[in-house]
Amino acid sequence: IEAKAKAEIARRISSIINHRHLKQAEAADLLGIDQPKISRLMRGQLKDFSLERLMIFAMRLDRDVQIILSKKPRSRKESTLTVAAV
Repeated sequence: IEAKAKAEIARRISSIINHRHLKQAEAADLLGIDQPKISRLMRGQLKDFSLERLMIFAMRLDRDVQIILSKKPRSRKESTLTVAAV
């Protein structure tokens, strides 16, 4: 479950960086990390990034992070994890 959440948040961070046309060095400066780490993040190599750290990066990119727990419908067997962007 954590890997799925990390991957989706990293994908969204990469999208924001690309949308803003930031160079990796500029993004690294903004997020407070070095450029090689931005490169790994953009390539989906996430073993060095915690879920909390990725959420902090999203916040540094002017995104609110919301965690919402809700009861699953009876019609579904298992609970799910969803990462949504507005």
